[in-house]
Amino acid sequence: MKKDINEIYRQLGIEDDVLDYSEKKLKGLRDRFAGIDETAEYNQLKVLRALQECRVSDACFSASSGYGYNDLGRDTLEEVYSKIFNTEDALVRPQITCGTHALNVALSSNLRPGDELLSPVGKPYDTLEEVIGIRPSRGSLREYGVSYSQVDLLPDGSFDHENIKKAVNERTRLVTIQRSKGYQTRPTLSVEGIGQLISFIKSIKSDVICMVDNCYGEFVERIEPSDVGADMVVGSLIKNPGGGLAPVGGYIAGKKECIENAAYRLTSPGLGKEVGASLNVIQSFYQGLFLAPTVTASALKGAILAAAMLEGLGFKVHPDADTQRHDIIQAVTLGSAEAVISFCKGIQAAAPVDSHVTPEPWAMPGYDSDVIMAAGAFVSGSSIELSADGPIKEPYNVYFQGGLTFPHAKYGIIRAVQQLKNDGMVKLS
Repeated sequence: MKKDINEIYRQLGIEDDVLDYSEKKLKGLRDRFAGIDETAEYNQLKVLRALQECRVSDACFSASSGYGYNDLGRDTLEEVYSKIFNTEDALVRPQITCGTHALNVALSSNLRPGDELLSPVGKPYDTLEEVIGIRPSRGSLREYGVSYSQVDLLPDGSFDHENIKKAVNERTRLVTIQRSKGYQTRPTLSVEGIGQLISFIKSIKSDVICMVDNCYGEFVERIEPSDVGADMVVGSLIKNPGGGLAPVGGYIAGKKECIENAAYRLTSPGLGKEVGASLNVIQSFYQGLFLAPTVTASALKGAILAAAMLEGLGFKVHPDADTQRHDIIQAVTLGSAEAVISFCKGIQAAAPVDSHVTPEPWAMPGYDSDVIMAAGAFVSGSSIELSADGPIKEPYNVYFQGGLTFPHAKYGIIRAVQQLKNDGMVKLS
């Protein structure tokens, strides 16, 4: 009964006015959520079809060790990813530690000294700045003689075709396209928009490699960037495609030559994909992938509810509650360090793990300012689980994402609003 549910919310620290406010916003989102459920159903069937066509069996779940030669589960999983992403090959490994690592492997393996890397969508995510060499770092692409060029998006968030055409030159070897916004408030790119950009770039230089940073975007739409011309799509298994079960790992899917290059960089020249034990994590990779479409749908619903609630309280949200979604991230401009910290305290308090811990800003590796992260997760750093983070610098944005189930995502944003109220940051009429 609804009365019983409300009582549990009260026991969890939610006041009636905050609960009533959330229910009011939720009523206007039912049609949006129905559309998300339809996309989840489509993607669930797509994943199921790939698992069946690749003849996944319980033998695929056996652990391998050492060199990992003839690892059936590993090789079959990479075939499954190739089918889902409609690519020639894939590299899906627990040895890839995170999304940044996956991107670094893809970039460094397919670029050579004298090549130029181009970003036609503006500044990349903070942790890639040191990979590229925008901020000096040991082993950066810049140290190996790879130059970098960037074309910012236009003020309305569209592509600057004129300057992209000028930027592409004889040294341009690889174009990196970041689908999600990162620590920015620009629009997330739609798969359709990415396809149009790739087509435009290939019309200028047909042999350029187009790589898409697909983090936070998998299974949000019915197609992926590899369906519209991307030569490589790259992501982390502790985000959408791991479904909250993968404890580590990343993937690169794309053209066979690109994937072979990436495999030789990840392991060693001469070894490539032939080595790399799956240890005891391979079953979680399969099961997480199977759950990923519905887990992603839950996170999407949570992001939309967050947008509706925070926008109603007078904050700028990116995107707003009515905008079509292309990733699971909800950015909110809170306007002060105190409000960012308060919001993250609320998210942490809603966690199933470490809910008693108070998050604090700190100098995280790879960032140019202190960053606060709230993530009481079963898998450390898993941002498909309920989490929020943001750099402690103007304009003081916080980035909310995740939620393995919608009820938990819903409670998370309600708890964050309650914390903002407790700390005097908002008032509910």
